[in-house]
Amino acid sequence: MNNLQTQDPDIFGLIQKEKTRQKEGLELIASENYVSSAVLEAMGSVLTNKYSEGYPGKRYYGGNIVIDEVESLAIERAKLLFGAEHVNVQPLSGSPANLAVYMALLNPGDKVLGFSLDQGGHLSHGHPLNFSGKLYTIIPYFAKRETEIIDMDEVEEIALREKPKMILAGFSAYSRSMDWQRFKQIADKIGAFTFADIAHIAGLIAGKQLESPVPYFDVVSTTTHKTLRGPRGAMIMCKEKFAKDIDRAVFPGVQGGPHDHINAAKAVAFAEALKPEFTEYSRQIIANARALADALTKRGYRVISGGTDNHIVLLDVFGSKQITGKEAEHALEVVNISVNKNMIPYDPRKPLDPSGVRIGTPALTTRGMKEGEMETVADLIDQALMNKDNEAKLLEIKSRVTEFALQFPVPGINN
Repeated sequence: MNNLQTQDPDIFGLIQKEKTRQKEGLELIASENYVSSAVLEAMGSVLTNKYSEGYPGKRYYGGNIVIDEVESLAIERAKLLFGAEHVNVQPLSGSPANLAVYMALLNPGDKVLGFSLDQGGHLSHGHPLNFSGKLYTIIPYFAKRETEIIDMDEVEEIALREKPKMILAGFSAYSRSMDWQRFKQIADKIGAFTFADIAHIAGLIAGKQLESPVPYFDVVSTTTHKTLRGPRGAMIMCKEKFAKDIDRAVFPGVQGGPHDHINAAKAVAFAEALKPEFTEYSRQIIANARALADALTKRGYRVISGGTDNHIVLLDVFGSKQITGKEAEHALEVVNISVNKNMIPYDPRKPLDPSGVRIGTPALTTRGMKEGEMETVADLIDQALMNKDNEAKLLEIKSRVTEFALQFPVPGINN
């Protein structure tokens, strides 16, 4: 970064500040992770200089011989990693990827059955202010009030009654496994398309810890960061019969030229995920999440649905301690622990100040933490929340967080 330090010391200084924040803090936001030095190098490469509208062998610009090789390598590695028939690695992010899927399979106004956002779904699964809610008729399904787990019998009942053109399975704040085969069976009964958004759990699927929807579903989208530990971006996998429609929906339907430096970084991350150690990493993410859930339960916090099958722990902090999600997020940020406020199923509070917080273990696991460290993390969380109005105590806890965090290096940060 010598050139950057000379040419733009302001931005250089801010990057250094962010490095310090990451090294000295505990990242518990479920959708965040740390990429390797190799992924960072690919993202910062000269591939950013190229423009490459189109697909390998079919570009609208010259000079894409090398770019074609890069994108083809990313595609082949993704196919191998997930067992997919067809892969498009060009989507720039998760929501554009999902938009492309909608455009490929549906017409505006068509019915989509999707997991309600306030129960753990995603903005692009039907929020009224999102393109999905504006362009399509969204029919929500929910978690059961008693268990806080999706009731597949109820999903089937809604599907048979409403007959949506597409059934969408996926989430952003749900700690249980999805029954992909049952979703497929329900869709087949009504002739609906099946679309899985595995953005949060793609790494756990690649690491062979959770069942994959790829063998069953028509189309599967995912981001490439989060548990997959790659660059910020996305991809779409589908059955071969949908390949042409998906590719046309991505380009020219939603996007122009892809970000070739990011596609290279995706290829690097896919290669890393194909290694045996990634399977152990994925196993440890879930083991850590369960250990953290248990440790927080011991301290009097109610874990939504009673536990976790993946990397997410959703806490009812208001019901447990009369602390709102907004208050909890702020208190933890003061001590350099990052979480996000989040609604819980049937939350009586509002989205901007809900009852819950969402916690995830991918980033801490990347730093080498295991079950024993989750006990320490739970204690630091509890101490911060119990002293949320005590500034002196919070400063003391922040010092403990820093001392603890610095024992675990962050990949890609060498200075």
